[in-house]
Amino acid sequence: MIGQYQHNIDAKGRLFIPAKFREELGETFYVASGLDGCLSVYSDAKWADLMGKCYTLPDSQVRKMRAFFSNAAECQPDSQGRILIPAKLRQYAALEREVIINGAPKCVELWNPERWAPIEAAGLDPENLAAVMEELGL
Repeated sequence: MIGQYQHNIDAKGRLFIPAKFREELGETFYVASGLDGCLSVYSDAKWADLMGKCYTLPDSQVRKMRAFFSNAAECQPDSQGRILIPAKLRQYAALEREVIINGAPKCVELWNPERWAPIEAAGLDPENLAAVMEELGL
């Protein structure tokens, strides 16, 4: 999934997900806490992969993911392409009004613009980008 969009959360906690991402995510998808203070939105297939990996882990490891799973939400866009983001997840990601919606290799990410700006700036720094591409063998 690629691309970046900006939309606003309405007073009821609903966020419009761009059609391009809705097509890739499918009819049902999952919103969960992401890394670096964002939210991650997974397709049904990616969520099933994640769950499958957890089934193979010992209980002692699965316990570490309790908060992740207990705060995740299953979403189905309404007729206008909006999803309801639970208050706890909005609070976790500091999503108040404006939201940056980014494509990522395994999911779609939802960002507070102030949190996203320094990450994007660092990622677009030519020297930093070259070092990361070299590290990844690209």
